[in-house]
Amino acid sequence: NLDSLNQKNWIHGSEDCNNNQDPAIDVFQFNESTYILRQNKCLNYEAPFIYVLFGEHTVFVQDTGATAEAELFPLYETIQKLIAEGPNSDLDILVTHSHSHGDHTAADIQFLGKPRVTLIEPDAESVQQYFGLNNWPNGTASTDLGGRELTVIPIPGHQTESIAIYDPQTQWLLTGDTFYPGRLYIRDWELYKSSIQRLLEFSTNNTISALLGTHIEMSKQAGKDYPMGSSYHPDEAALTLSVDDLSLLNTSLNELGSKPEEKVLSKFIIYPVGAVQKYIGSFLGWLKRKTK
Repeated sequence: NLDSLNQKNWIHGSEDCNNNQDPAIDVFQFNESTYILRQNKCLNYEAPFIYVLFGEHTVFVQDTGATAEAELFPLYETIQKLIAEGPNSDLDILVTHSHSHGDHTAADIQFLGKPRVTLIEPDAESVQQYFGLNNWPNGTASTDLGGRELTVIPIPGHQTESIAIYDPQTQWLLTGDTFYPGRLYIRDWELYKSSIQRLLEFSTNNTISALLGTHIEMSKQAGKDYPMGSSYHPDEAALTLSVDDLSLLNTSLNELGSKPEEKVLSKFIIYPVGAVQKYIGSFLGWLKRKTK
């Protein structure tokens, strides 16, 4: 039942963040073994979503948010609390990433060296090696949490190592920054088009109840996004997207052909990344690796 998720009023920042009283992490329980977390926009305007899926022996955590400091953003502590409150506290933790951008990897440091934690480094080589994706970006892989087997789908284009996750229990397809209600930043046009086609093919062969990304940047008004860097999002669009929305994206990309071009649609915006943005992103990625 997606009603509770579609009607969820996420914490969405404040006009004056100095007066914001919201928690650092908004915790939404979808069912007894599935959680969605959202970071406070006043802590970081990106306000990324984090997915936490429980199996019989492993907790799957996708992404770690945009803030490293545990005292500001207690992500590891929150995961431990969810485990302690569940029926089985004897669980391993698998930390993965939808892709490597800093607003999805900052709190990795909170999990490093912790007992029973496996953290997959957010680079293409580590992702391919861990999941056994030897024919990247073709093919899929699986990871078993214990009674809950997830499918891993390579979807480069937004970022080199981007992956989607399919959860048969909820029938959710987790699409990271590749597809969400917002500006779809496309770094490699042809790879992105192929990835969307691959997702659509997967969606025709599997039951998908919702596609869930890692941001909301659109308002409830069709085609209207919030300004970049905004720390206040009143009247946000729903987090969920549908297979019909994915099909519309695929059709729109094919209509645009080989020429990267911005196009505003009601629930998302096709947004190719220019050369300057690519350079800045590559430099920041290099700097992050160098300072590890």
